[in-house]
Amino acid sequence: MGQRPSIAYVIDPRFPGGTSSAIAQELRVTSRMADVTVHAVASQMFSGTDIAPQLKRTLADLGLNVIWDRPAIAADMVVIHNPTFLKFQKTWNARIIARQVVVVTHENFLRPGRIEAFDVASCLGLIDRCAFALRKTIAPISAYNRRTVSDWLAQNPVCQWNVLARDWFNICDFPILAPNRSPRDRRGRHSRPGFEKFPALEDMDRCFPDHAARNVILGGDTYLETGPQRPHWEIHSFRAIEIADYFAMIDFMVYFTAPTWRESFGRVLAEAIAAGKVVISDAGTASAFGQAVVAAKPSEVDAIIGHFVAHPAEYRRHVLKAQARLADFSAQAFGKMLQEVLSAPVGVAA
Repeated sequence: MGQRPSIAYVIDPRFPGGTSSAIAQELRVTSRMADVTVHAVASQMFSGTDIAPQLKRTLADLGLNVIWDRPAIAADMVVIHNPTFLKFQKTWNARIIARQVVVVTHENFLRPGRIEAFDVASCLGLIDRCAFALRKTIAPISAYNRRTVSDWLAQNPVCQWNVLARDWFNICDFPILAPNRSPRDRRGRHSRPGFEKFPALEDMDRCFPDHAARNVILGGDTYLETGPQRPHWEIHSFRAIEIADYFAMIDFMVYFTAPTWRESFGRVLAEAIAAGKVVISDAGTASAFGQAVVAAKPSEVDAIIGHFVAHPAEYRRHVLKAQARLADFSAQAFGKMLQEVLSAPVGVAA
């Protein structure tokens, strides 16, 4: 491309948790590579106008203003993050003109059991009807997320969208901290609130037992409101404590979700790896990070933690190897991927 490209982001900036964090990190890269504008959609998914704090800080740092509900949006590339913000919309009156439109799929299209996670056809249809572009592309954020997209498209062959060959991954440029040389059985989990984010209570009890030295639950708003009563759990509401303080309390991040739901990327796992922790999760969620995350079932967590506590040298080796894997999700790696997408000739699969 002979000149600096333009990229317009179309987002609902009120998303809590991973979506807004991912966009914030991405903007720091794309604003160095292109002329960036940020267009906010006041969808029916959220109320109010409060922008997610992590995104608000980044926008201020970069001097980017948020343009709310502009009727016409034009750029070389229009990036629409997390199309689920349209799932409660019957109409969307935006007009988008672009060389290419990229829809980044932060949410899996299918849940475990191949159940549709949301009305995908409606969301994509609203975008398709609003956008005039030479190429329209779905961009999965991980291998697991890609499988759900591919399986959904196979079930819905009338949906004519390209699928990006590369993952539009979350940038994971977190401060790298050294692992504890003498790890203890100090366990924690961190996520935004939501029933889908937590496994069944019996699995929580397996993962966070009373014989552990510490059990820290950050984002446990539901437990604070309705129980259960577990004196050996230290429960904090979402954002109640600084994330650095949370990581200082634990040596193991144990992360399982409801069996009917699965993370599309697992940004909090990468954050824990960078903080020097051994991370344990289900095989599907762990797959985004290869062997950097220990794949297990809740019933296996005790034995895994016991082994690492008894063998601190292995704990350290595992964490250092896992941290090296995060280079695949660096800002530099993302910038390289984006440049290839921007440079791809129109009509050629990116």
